[in-house]
Amino acid sequence: MEWIYFSSIMLGLLIRIGIPLVITLILIWVVRRLDQRWRDDGAGVVVRAKNTGCWNIKGCAEKDRAKCSAHANQDIPCWQHFRSDDGTLRSGCIGCDVFRQAPVPALT
Repeated sequence: MEWIYFSSIMLGLLIRIGIPLVITLILIWVVRRLDQRWRDDGAGVVVRAKNTGCWNIKGCAEKDRAKCSAHANQDIPCWQHFRSDDGTLRSGCIGCDVFRQAPVPALT
């Protein structure tokens, strides 16, 4: 008779702990897949905007322009040039007036 009480307590604990744990693991799996899908969809996306030449707005000296890799590649705006591989912008770009005043490009 004691084993019935013990097994019912163990079954109750399994249900009480096991079901939320399984649901949590399934949700983690779904969110990770969704995040990976969004990363794959956005990989390699470069928003084309008119390059206003941040060196003109900031008044960079000619010697600084020669060292700047964004000045060497004027096809894309400077903040697009300095993006990391995962698509995030440098913290300095987010607060920059050149980035903040840039026109928002339309998605095609």
